Amino acid sequence: MQPGVEAPTQAELEAWNAQLREIGEEYRALMGDLLERMVPSDAADSVYGDMRDSFQAAAESLMGNPPQLWQTQARLMQDQFQLWQNGLRAMAGESVEPLVTPEKGDRRFKDEAWTQDPYYLAIMQQYLLFQRLVEELVDGLDLPAGQKQRLGFYARQLVNAMAPTNFVTTNPEVMRRTQETRGQNLIDGLARLREDLANSAEGLNVTMTDRSAFEVGRNIAVTPGAVVYENELIQLIQYTPTTEQVFKTPLLVMPPWINKYYILDLREDNSLVKWLVEQGHTVFLISWRNPGPEQRDLTWADYMQLGPIAAMGAIEQATGEKSVNLMSYCVGGTLAASTVAYLTSTRRGRKVKSVTYMTTLQDFRDPGEIGVFLSEPVLQGIEAKMERDGYLDGRVMAFSFNLLRENDLFWSFYISNYLKGDVPAPFDLLYWNTDGTNLPAATHGWYLRHMYMENRLVEPGGIELDGVKIDLRKVSTPSYFISTREDHIAKWNSTYYGALLPKGPVTFVLGGSGHIAGIVNPPHKNKYGYWTNDELPETPEQWLEGAQQQEGSWWPHWQAWITGNGYADPEKMVPARQPGEGELDILEPAPGRYVRMTIPEVLGEQ
Repeated sequence: MQPGVEAPTQAELEAWNAQLREIGEEYRALMGDLLERMVPSDAADSVYGDMRDSFQAAAESLMGNPPQLWQTQARLMQDQFQLWQNGLRAMAGESVEPLVTPEKGDRRFKDEAWTQDPYYLAIMQQYLLFQRLVEELVDGLDLPAGQKQRLGFYARQLVNAMAPTNFVTTNPEVMRRTQETRGQNLIDGLARLREDLANSAEGLNVTMTDRSAFEVGRNIAVTPGAVVYENELIQLIQYTPTTEQVFKTPLLVMPPWINKYYILDLREDNSLVKWLVEQGHTVFLISWRNPGPEQRDLTWADYMQLGPIAAMGAIEQATGEKSVNLMSYCVGGTLAASTVAYLTSTRRGRKVKSVTYMTTLQDFRDPGEIGVFLSEPVLQGIEAKMERDGYLDGRVMAFSFNLLRENDLFWSFYISNYLKGDVPAPFDLLYWNTDGTNLPAATHGWYLRHMYMENRLVEPGGIELDGVKIDLRKVSTPSYFISTREDHIAKWNSTYYGALLPKGPVTFVLGGSGHIAGIVNPPHKNKYGYWTNDELPETPEQWLEGAQQQEGSWWPHWQAWITGNGYADPEKMVPARQPGEGELDILEPAPGRYVRMTIPEVLGEQ
C-alpha cells in the first residue's frame, strides 16, 4: 500500500468484486456471440488469404536481402537501448527529450499522461518505434507495386490494431474512467459491443452517432418537394421552387447508390439541393432503391435505363424540356459518364446540355487504397458471395471504407464506445455514413471487374451497354469536374485523367478537404477553398503547378460556369415550376419511401 493511500473498505471491495463478476459475464456473452458468427465467408476468406500471401512474400523478400535484415535488427537494438537509457535518466530526475513523437495529426496520444507519466511515455515510444520500423521495413522490400501496396495496407491495419490506446491497461484515459466508475464503463462498453456486433454483417460496424437524434424527412433530407415518378429502381424527386423565375433547362442530380442521396440534403445550412433551388434551378433528384436479393440481376445497363434515362423522360413529361443539365457524384458520376457516352453513340447526346462530375472516377488506373480489396483472389471471393446472396451487404462496404481511415473511423469509436463506455454524440454526417444500402450482385460485380480491375471504361468500345459500344472520347457534351485534394476514395490525380477524355469543353476544379467535406461545402462557411486552371496539361501534377488557389466554396464557381456558358441561360428564364403542375402527378411528399428503406428491412432481419 502506498503511503497516504487509504485501504479500501469491505463494502468497496465487495462492490469491485460485483463489478468484476458483471464484466466477466458480459465478456463470456460476447465471446459466445463471436463464436456463433464465425461462419466461413468467401469474401472474408479471400482477404485473409491475400493477407497471408502478402506477408509470406514480404518474409521471402526480407530473407533474400540479408543486409536489409541485419540493418533492421541493428536499428531495433539501437532504438531499444536508447529508450532504456532515456528511461533510466528520467527516473533519475533528468529532463529527457522523447526519442520519437507522434506524427502531426495523430490524435491517439493527446492525453497529457502520454508525455507526463514515464510509464505511458515509455509505452508510447515503444509503440511508435515499432510503427516506424514496420513502415521502413515495408518500404524497403523488393516487391511488385500492387503487392507492396496491399502489404503496406495490411501491415498498417495490424500495427494500428496493436496501438496501446486500444487496450484498457495501456490507455490512461480508459484507466481513469475505469477507476472513477468502478468498471461500469467496461460493462456498458461490452453491452454496446454486443449490440453493434449483432447489427453488423462481416467485420464490426461501430456506432458512430446517436441514431435516435435523426429522422429522414424530419431533421435531415427536409428540402420541400415531391416524388413525381418511380420505377423498381428509382424515385424521382422534384423540389419546390423558391424563386419566381427559373432556368429553362432543368437540373437532374444523380447521387451514388452506395449510401443514400441525402448527403446532398443533410441540413438547411449545408444542403446543396436547397442552394441549387435558391439559385433558380428546377431541381430533380434520383433517390435510389435499397436493393435486396430480388434485384440481384439488375445490371449496369439497367441502372442507366431505369435511372438517368428514365428520369430524363419523366422530366420531359413534367416540364416539356427535352434536355437537362446533369450533375453527378462519385459512382453516380461513373454512371453519368457511361450514360452520356451511350446517348452520344445513339445520336441522342443533346439530351444532356452539360454534365458535372463530383469526385468521379472514369480512368481507374490508380483507384487508391480501395484497390487493396480488389486483387484477383479477393474479387473472386466477393463475386462468389454475391452470386450466392444476390447482393453485397452495404454494411460490409461501409466497414471496408472505414478501414481506409481506420484510426479516425474505427478505432477512435472503438475506444470511446467500448472502453470508455461513452454514448456517441449526434452528428448528421455520421448518421448518413451508417445508413447504408446494398449493392445488386450483377451490377456491382460487373462494376468491380470491368471498371476497377480491367479499366475498360477508358478503352474505345471497351464497354458495351444494351448492345451499344461506348467511347468517352466521342463525348462533346461540356463537362465540369470537381475533385477534392484529400479524397481517399476517388483520388483527385486519378479523377483528373477522366477530364482528359471528352472531346467537348472541359473545366477541372480541385476543391480542398476530402470526398464529402470538399463537396458539401456551402459558401457561407467560407472554408477549404479551391484551385482553378484554364489549361488541361497531360498530368495532374502539371495542372496543380499552374493552378491558382481561390477562397471559399466551389459552388458559386460552378454556378458562374453553368450560367456564363449558357447551359443554364439567365436570358431564358421561365415561371417557376411546381411539382405536379406538368403531366406527372405527385406520388408522395419528399423524401419518399425509397430513401427510408433500411438494410434490415430489405433483408427481412428482425
